[in-house]
Amino acid sequence: MQLPPLLEEAAKAIDATGGRAVLVGGAVRDMVMGSEPKDFDIEVYGLQEVSQLETLLSRFGKVSAVGKSFGVLKLHTEGELYDFAFPRTEKKTAKGHQGFEVVPDGGLDFATAAKRRDFTVNAIGYDLLRQEILDPYGGLNDIQFGTLRHIDDATFVEDPLRVYRAVQFAARFGFEVAEETAVLCQKMVAEGMLEELPKERVYEEWKKLLLKAPNPSVGFELMRKWDITARYFPELHALAGVPQDPKWHPEGDVWVHTMMSVDAMAGELKRKREKGKEEDEKQQLKLLFAELCHDFGKPLTTTIEYEDGTIQNWSSTIKSVSPETHTTIPHSSFLIPHSNARIRSLSHEKAGIEPTRTFLYHLTNEHDFIESILPLVEHHLKPSQFYKQGAKASAIRRLATRVNIEELVLVAKADFLGRTTPEAKWGEYPAGEWLLEQAQQLSVRNRPLKPLVQGRDLIALGMKPSPKFKSILDTLYAKQMDGDFESKEAALAYAKEHYL
Repeated sequence: MQLPPLLEEAAKAIDATGGRAVLVGGAVRDMVMGSEPKDFDIEVYGLQEVSQLETLLSRFGKVSAVGKSFGVLKLHTEGELYDFAFPRTEKKTAKGHQGFEVVPDGGLDFATAAKRRDFTVNAIGYDLLRQEILDPYGGLNDIQFGTLRHIDDATFVEDPLRVYRAVQFAARFGFEVAEETAVLCQKMVAEGMLEELPKERVYEEWKKLLLKAPNPSVGFELMRKWDITARYFPELHALAGVPQDPKWHPEGDVWVHTMMSVDAMAGELKRKREKGKEEDEKQQLKLLFAELCHDFGKPLTTTIEYEDGTIQNWSSTIKSVSPETHTTIPHSSFLIPHSNARIRSLSHEKAGIEPTRTFLYHLTNEHDFIESILPLVEHHLKPSQFYKQGAKASAIRRLATRVNIEELVLVAKADFLGRTTPEAKWGEYPAGEWLLEQAQQLSVRNRPLKPLVQGRDLIALGMKPSPKFKSILDTLYAKQMDGDFESKEAALAYAKEHYL
């Protein structure tokens, strides 16, 4: 294993004082799986006092002792950060992730210390000095066979967040969740254990699922199967079973389409990274959440129109929620759509705004971030509609005042690719390319049209500031978007003629 030279130097110093340095956690898992680790966590065995380790590490850089009472030290050196910690025992004392009594104990053996970890693949150690793999729970074998397996029932349930960790690990690494682990996770959900989790911790696992999994749908399918969506994210769960017109959506219901679309967005973002055009993390999350939420309005607006003139609203077919599984139960009189039925979801894009807002507030209180996603949901049909209609420049300019067109095209493209129509299988989205080209020509691809006239210009004309300024400026801007004038001089001439 190729590791930073400093770790070997620190390991030698620790060994000279009677200790043993063991690389643990995700770094070992990643290296075994052929990935380059980004974070290094080292457990130190055989020392008596944390202060002894602190003195030793100070030779190599600046040591932060913020977590010293828990046996954790952070070493800052050469622009890198390393975590060194004593092995520890943990005793559950109360609900929540802070409800633990933590006791650092340098005298523990590796197997005992590793038992508190969540999965076997995360309980592998690597002795830095002896270059020896430590694998007391069969993590190497589980990696070989692509299995995610928990270590111990009693310790696993002490932190319910591990259910979400199972979800995102399965999706990120393509692991199959072991049957006994899946059963335990479902039991924890059914017993309401996840309710003690603060949204901030849950959100961190969602971010890892969306940002790191090649196909986030794998994780969402587990959440649905384990009743997590039914219990905690009803807006997402409501997509399951909602029918779609097979002409446009031969892939299946709205849930299936949404899962395909989210995976398509993950693929689009990956291709951007490969081309050196990587979005920052916040931007990627924004696009992925917009894709996940883009059809939240369909359960509320879907209708099935039959040949005999009968029209059913899908939302009216949902009569109750099963107390056992928390899943919605369709009304018994619901008619199964057939080939001659017409399925429509008129105005679903606007109807999806409020469910999206509610859903996102289940995960985070970042108001501005949530609000930035809503226009992408509201206007996700516009690229295809504008392309089909041959929209005028004024419509495109106005759209740019409501949403970033480049972002919108990405969302619409993933929506288009998230289905099994012949056009989607080609992997191209002509409507998006057309709209981007038009927006580029109009200088509104990434921002709204810049107003030609501002308040100070009206004052320069001799007007006195007043409440009417806003109305005048809005009128001038509207005419500018309509193409009535393209220069500041023409706009000022209009203002002089009509308002002076």
